[in-house]
Amino acid sequence: MITDYAKVLQVLTGNDVHFVIIGGVAANLHGSARATFDLDLVYSRERGNLAKLVKALAPFRPYLRGAPPGLPFKFDEPTVKNGLNFTLDTALGDLDLLGEVVGGGNYEQLTPHTVEIEAFGLRCKCITLERLIQLKRAAGRPKDLESIAELQLLLEERGKAEEA
Repeated sequence: MITDYAKVLQVLTGNDVHFVIIGGVAANLHGSARATFDLDLVYSRERGNLAKLVKALAPFRPYLRGAPPGLPFKFDEPTVKNGLNFTLDTALGDLDLLGEVVGGGNYEQLTPHTVEIEAFGLRCKCITLERLIQLKRAAGRPKDLESIAELQLLLEERGKAEEA
């Protein structure tokens, strides 16, 4: 299933969920041409935000990606509170909800390194290009390391444009 990024972001922003876009979609929003198939979000773990997150996503049947069918998984406030990072299949596609990320920390630690960006007609917090590069380096996965060269080039091009 192709992830409906616009719908996921619409559902979350419409429910006033606090999150930061990271990963491949953030790279795309900064100009990357690399394909991505899921949406990676770092969410605020504040209690009120957890309630809004669960309320917003519950209708889309979040389930642990790759888990066998029938596993007793319930996407509710206690589960999210007691967990941290969730890779989910939903009726809207693949969604990675991250309480914290290697090299970047949690929502509160990432917020100073965000820009307000228009994504699919919505205003959202997106990780800065500089911090995205740092996160990808810290993650160290082959696919992340492969994308750094393109992201560095985008950063350099942005710097040249700002100088002109």
